[in-house]
Amino acid sequence: MTIPRRHITIHGHDVTYRLADTDRSRPTILLIHGMAGSSRTWREVMPELARDFTVLAPDLLGHGESAKPVGDYSLGAFASGLRDLLAVLDLGPVTVIGQSLGGGVAMQLAYQHPELVDRMVLVGSGGLGREVSWLLRILTLPGAELMMPVLFAPFLRDQGDAVGRILHRSGWRSPHLAEMWRAYASLTQAENRAAFIRTLRAVIDPGGQSVSATDRLYLAAAMPTMIVWGGADPIIPVDHAHAAHDAIPGSRLELFEGGGHFPHIENPSRFIEVVRDFVVTTEPAPGGMRPFHDLLVDA
Repeated sequence: MTIPRRHITIHGHDVTYRLADTDRSRPTILLIHGMAGSSRTWREVMPELARDFTVLAPDLLGHGESAKPVGDYSLGAFASGLRDLLAVLDLGPVTVIGQSLGGGVAMQLAYQHPELVDRMVLVGSGGLGREVSWLLRILTLPGAELMMPVLFAPFLRDQGDAVGRILHRSGWRSPHLAEMWRAYASLTQAENRAAFIRTLRAVIDPGGQSVSATDRLYLAAAMPTMIVWGGADPIIPVDHAHAAHDAIPGSRLELFEGGGHFPHIENPSRFIEVVRDFVVTTEPAPGGMRPFHDLLVDA
């Protein structure tokens, strides 16, 4: 089953999203993709999750087919945009699942708008430590955007696509590399590169990740939280998963041994299994500010 894209205008900007089922009696899952990604990254898991849940997967502003305005690409701005999308679609509260950058956005949404979040799932999430891929750090250097038209040239994309077709016909498959290539290919478009640089520099500097939730992870105890990580993630080290699990009382840790940065693509069956089990075996957070108040006062 293919879940088609839909479009809506919010604050004058086109927002693209995929929505599977709108039965208000069922829990709603909000899927948030990573940097240079789009809602397409969830294509392997959305149809199956939609058997039990209402599932929403947007293209964040600056990504996919959504608008790419000159503006704020901070985690807070993304979280506010998701709040507005949920309001317009009359959805929520949600179980929010964020991968990579999307994990940072998920934490920010839960922090800014706890009334909108029932549960939280962090998948290879950013915002949990300084370490991150050297390539992303290099792209934050001054002037890096001047080199990007050469590094992400359309002719290189076309050559890579041709090689990919040959490998596909030969039977060779690598879901991790395929997703990385889709991110690379998106950056061959100038407007995508501009939005990517703004997003990247909002959360990463040459030394590593510059935005961190580690000093307030204890607040996640206010809601059921699960951490999902590839044991061989080359982008964000699995040590961040263990540290976050230790810092969030009552959290659940699911490691995909040998997996990379995209557990939902590399092992979709297991990903669906653990998400479904997590949602059906946990009670939604009570919402509102009272749980946060109690945790902050007791800290």
